[in-house]
Amino acid sequence: MKRVIVLLGVLGCSFSAIFVRYASAPSMVLVFYRVLFASLLLLPLAVKSCREELAGLDRRALVLPMASGAFLALHFTTYFESLNRTSIAASLALVDTEVFFIALITLLVLRERLSKKAWTGIGITFVGSLLVAMGDMGAGGNNLSGDLLALAGALFVACYTMIGAQCRKRISTTLYTLVVYLSAAVVTGLVLLAARVPLTGYTPRDYLCALGLAAVCTLGGHSVFSWALKDVPAAFVSTAKLMEPVFATCLGLLLFGEVPAPLVVAGGVVVILGVFYYLRQEQAAAQKASRPG
Repeated sequence: MKRVIVLLGVLGCSFSAIFVRYASAPSMVLVFYRVLFASLLLLPLAVKSCREELAGLDRRALVLPMASGAFLALHFTTYFESLNRTSIAASLALVDTEVFFIALITLLVLRERLSKKAWTGIGITFVGSLLVAMGDMGAGGNNLSGDLLALAGALFVACYTMIGAQCRKRISTTLYTLVVYLSAAVVTGLVLLAARVPLTGYTPRDYLCALGLAAVCTLGGHSVFSWALKDVPAAFVSTAKLMEPVFATCLGLLLFGEVPAPLVVAGGVVVILGVFYYLRQEQAAAQKASRPG
């Protein structure tokens, strides 16, 4: 049953592309209200369960979650904008190259070596990304800029993930996510004010889409993954997430009649296969390292 709930969480995340397409507000405005609404929905639980933890926490421990929130804001902004410029299939497939950037950060920043099999998975993912870009070339420069924004979104979410992995060793999931969402709201709010982009005056549909992003995609999607990791194998959760581009592309076809170019579909499949292969190798390496002797 818990694995079915994980798949429902993936479906919830898949609706992010649909909510963004239905909204007409600027991408960063949607990001601001998404993380703001998510913070407000999470606040009662955090007040109830994290009061003692927060009281005994070193305030310096909140610096990294705040940085993580800034990267999350950048991820949402670039990803949402990419959905306005390229197909849902291309955007989701390229955002899924997050593991490619995590591997590069691990190599360049943490100086940890990668196995040949891991590099094979990265290579497959890279080839798939090129195929997606080639499939979008015929659609004009706007689609290509959307592809680049999706890749930027993958880089930012990789930074968010790696910082989060360190933060979760010291603070609870509830407190971490609350600080992350509040930080993301503050960052996007300040940028919008600096750019003189109004925070109000949008259509009711825009606010409902932002609420849907917060409730369905954030709390009903990402939070489900955090909850499931207690009892469900991480390998299953990671692999299940690869269904998001498939679900989102099907929803785009049903709701918008959006049919991605054949080369984009082929590239997306290759990206998913590359990410799946890489995750399998990482899981196998982790199991081997955990064995005694």
